[in-house]
Amino acid sequence: MYAVVEIAGHQFKVEKDQKVFVNRLQTEEGKKVSFDNVLLLGDGDKVTVGAPAIDGAQVSAKVLKHLKGDKVIVFKKKRRKGYRVKNGHRQSLSEIVIESIVASGAKPAKKVEPNAEKAAPKKEATQDLSKLTVAELKEVAKAKGIEGISSMKKADLIAALS
Repeated sequence: MYAVVEIAGHQFKVEKDQKVFVNRLQTEEGKKVSFDNVLLLGDGDKVTVGAPAIDGAQVSAKVLKHLKGDKVIVFKKKRRKGYRVKNGHRQSLSEIVIESIVASGAKPAKKVEPNAEKAAPKKEATQDLSKLTVAELKEVAKAKGIEGISSMKKADLIAALS
């Protein structure tokens, strides 16, 4: 069984017990980490493609160590101008080993719901409209069904909503 999973902004094809070098993770060495953004699962002839991710699929891994990659030399030159710059770069990496690939039934990681955060300020918006931006005022006016809001300025929007 293999999976294509997004880890630290890059996509990797991984299998069980495979060691992978990824961009540095904010997890301590020896700790387990799970990745919910599984894009593709393959099990023999059966291939499951997500749109964009597969619900319930999860890849769990263990962080072995943190290290730096090989040095990459960046050399810039403009001919006949006397311009030469030489820089080096070493990428911070984490070595992980894939422990398991779960196709379904995995519990998703707890994420903060953005809808709950946005709902609370709108309740306060009815009390003090002057603290809102013009775009937020236009959204509130649109929700209330007020017409002609595209040409209104902030003061006009506040007056229309009051």
